[in-house]
Amino acid sequence: MTDRTDQPLAAARPETTAPAPSGRLRPATAPGRTDPAFSTPRRWPRSFADRLTTPLPGLRALARFTREGAGRPAPADLREIPHLPFAPGPLPEAGADTVAVTWAGHASWVVRIGGLTVLTDPVWSRRIFGTPARVTPVGVAWSALPRVDAVVISHNHYDHLDAPTLRRLPRDTPVFVPAGLARWFHRRRFTRVTELDWWEGVTLRGVRLDFVPSHHWSKRGLTDTCRTLWGGWVLTDPRGRKVYFAGDTGYGHWFAEIGARHPGIDLALMPIGAYEPRWWLKDVHTNPEEAVRATEDLGARRMAPMHWATFLLSAEPVMEPLHRVREAWRRSGRPPEDLWDLAVGASAVL
Repeated sequence: MTDRTDQPLAAARPETTAPAPSGRLRPATAPGRTDPAFSTPRRWPRSFADRLTTPLPGLRALARFTREGAGRPAPADLREIPHLPFAPGPLPEAGADTVAVTWAGHASWVVRIGGLTVLTDPVWSRRIFGTPARVTPVGVAWSALPRVDAVVISHNHYDHLDAPTLRRLPRDTPVFVPAGLARWFHRRRFTRVTELDWWEGVTLRGVRLDFVPSHHWSKRGLTDTCRTLWGGWVLTDPRGRKVYFAGDTGYGHWFAEIGARHPGIDLALMPIGAYEPRWWLKDVHTNPEEAVRATEDLGARRMAPMHWATFLLSAEPVMEPLHRVREAWRRSGRPPEDLWDLAVGASAVL
């Protein structure tokens, strides 16, 4: 697909990377559209529940979770909060040939690639709906950001789609979102919104952005379960260097398929936290060992952990994700320098 720098991004046409695998995915493309321009709303299914890897927990599981009350770390584990890695620094210089990442916290990254600055799931708020306040500050001051050239969103959960943060952006910022989520942005007057199905991609000023599956789900209100899609992103610069942003995901078969369709991933940004109790969260959140295994499935050379050390969303000890991912990486036999276990606010350059 050619780069459409001379047209509004909303006019970019989706392009699939390969036919969808039979038996795994019912495509939600929009055969009823009369205009391929993304400024025209695409038609999507009323629900994407058929994309779930496993059924969502029912009332019995919810009752057990409530009864056990194991949704937060034990009080003794909270003493580890001062030890969480936090080392903010200036953003690295990044020209057109640079690929650099800076961890702002949780699933929020500042990705410099192909001359663009891309934010992933930007959450700069101290507190988000239904979640305790963040335990480490944002690693990058909003005022320190260069011009944001694009935003990619993985799904609509509040800790990944933060309205107060997004209100800070100019409304003509190009935003790339899962199928069904464009309306949320249009209501907030964003004018360059591109929504994609799994395996679709577009090109922005020479950088390819491909939306890929994940093992997760979506919900933002009482009646919208799985009404919008969820997934991750593969960002590819003009030289073919690739950064994979997993978003929020459990472990499963999609990683091997993503690696087959997007070979040669240089860096995988992988979630390692919010995994206990395991019986409750294993289908939607990878633990550290699964994140390393997923990186191997992807064929990715390097891995940078995320989705920990920011919001305490589950019951594992505060520092445990870092200790476990380092041990899992060591046991995998991969080079130690290819685990980019960054502190919040730290950067690394390919």
